[in-house]
Amino acid sequence: MTSFLTGVERPRGVFVGLTVLDILSRVQHAPAQNEKVTALRQDIAAGGPAANAAVTFAALGGEAVLVTALGEGAPSDLARADLESHGVRIIDCAPPSFALGLSSITVIDGNGDRSVVSTDGGSVVVELESDAAAAVSEGLSGAGVVLADGHHPEMLRAVLALVPSDIPVVVDAGRWKPQFEWILEPDRHIVASADFTDPHGWMPSDGNTPSGRLAGGVVVQTHGAGPIAWHAFGATGEVPAHSVRAVDTLGAGDAFHGGYAYGVALTGPGNIVENLGLAARVAATRVSHVGPRNWLKYLG
Repeated sequence: MTSFLTGVERPRGVFVGLTVLDILSRVQHAPAQNEKVTALRQDIAAGGPAANAAVTFAALGGEAVLVTALGEGAPSDLARADLESHGVRIIDCAPPSFALGLSSITVIDGNGDRSVVSTDGGSVVVELESDAAAAVSEGLSGAGVVLADGHHPEMLRAVLALVPSDIPVVVDAGRWKPQFEWILEPDRHIVASADFTDPHGWMPSDGNTPSGRLAGGVVVQTHGAGPIAWHAFGATGEVPAHSVRAVDTLGAGDAFHGGYAYGVALTGPGNIVENLGLAARVAATRVSHVGPRNWLKYLG
């Protein structure tokens, strides 16, 4: 099977991290304390940074393998069905009695802004058992990229130990977590928003270049509707974001990461401007359409 964007053999990406079940309500305004509001629309879909990036990668024409924790039960069944219906292959590392986290999400109809309440997947230790490790090794064979979102650190550390040195690793740096002490490495592609800060000052600020451990590494920072700044291979530049009317910003960063991972797997890690241009177009498409999955059909 080939990618509809390029006509070349499908790239494979391995995505490692969080899956939750998103319960979304679109409203005219955010409810005040003790106020009840009527939803204009409601949706249920799998969520989580790695899960959404995998869905994006698959929608672009890639072969997406998601290493995560799903477990059993009604929420897990709904999330699994959604992911599989969008072409994502799942390697489930959930321990016994694992309960999939739920995210309650409110999206404002006027501007697409969202608020999220979630368990964030941090209360249960998820490890990579032998059967799952064998499946991950098979998934890594022929992969063009690995994306890690920093969740389930024990599982992630074990997966990263299996990644061959010639496969680029993209890190979705959402917000600082203790495990980023060892996840942020100079040979990885660190893709973060301007809001991401670390206690060491490694990440660029005020136009500076990466420092300390990340000096000379690949660091990308998005700025919402502003230009995307990049520092890579001793060079620095910007890629413009696409100007669109945002109607739903939920998962825009995840879509960006999935698009960037697709570009890395398809054209190689050195094509920074081209890969970021693709990611920017994907993110612009995401925010231009209402709903967690409706936008995928516009990627072509």
